Amino acid sequence: MLTKRIIPCLDVKDNRVVKGVNFLNLRDAGDPVELGKHYSAAGADELVFLDITATLRSNKTIVELVKQVAANVFIPFTVGGGITKADEIGTLLRSGADKCSINTVAVRHPDILRESAERFGAQCVVLAIDAKRTPHATGKWHVTIKAGSEPTDIDVIEWAQQAEALGAGEILLTSMDADGTQAGYDIALTRAVADAVTIPVIASGGAGTLESLTEVLKVGKADAVLAASIFHYGMTTIKETKEYLHRNDIPVRPV
Repeated sequence: MLTKRIIPCLDVKDNRVVKGVNFLNLRDAGDPVELGKHYSAAGADELVFLDITATLRSNKTIVELVKQVAANVFIPFTVGGGITKADEIGTLLRSGADKCSINTVAVRHPDILRESAERFGAQCVVLAIDAKRTPHATGKWHVTIKAGSEPTDIDVIEWAQQAEALGAGEILLTSMDADGTQAGYDIALTRAVADAVTIPVIASGGAGTLESLTEVLKVGKADAVLAASIFHYGMTTIKETKEYLHRNDIPVRPV
């Protein structure tokens, strides 16, 4: 049985790690290089670095900062934010990233998924989906872009399936409704996407208790959990998390 992955997330703005609620009210959480180094040494399975305002500013992901983080982590490292073409994915991979996460550009130009998978391998291509519940329609979610600031009428399940067919190797699925609330992941959303595709799904948005991680991995069928606040602010550690999951019969890589 494949082990489930525990992935801290570094949401970066102005060279600092930040965290908010529902993508708003951001507060400082530390230095990305130091946090990356800490999580790598602590036994995290992977690390995700998202330049969360790059798309809004039409700015490129901070390549020099990516290089600094990559030099200090010894686990798979995913980078996203502000990517507009496949050549930029190549630049980030050469800068030390192992995978690249794309959202807005993939929605606007879906062929970037195919081109990137053909050039760099599907394992390097992570489709980020920021999902928001559709009002008055149970079991429906729509894709949002530009760091959650711009809604679309694209159905999340259909988009996930299309992206897999185009070449995405993994889906980073964030519930905008749950993000930063620490009230638990959107289990229905995660399970719906996991059931619809064959590629791995990373659950994101809402981690608050160790029970919430267990639920999204078991009931939500996620392959990995992304978390920020609970790790950044000392609510739990990677070691404690893995020990808890192991006790609850969830296979994880030992620390």
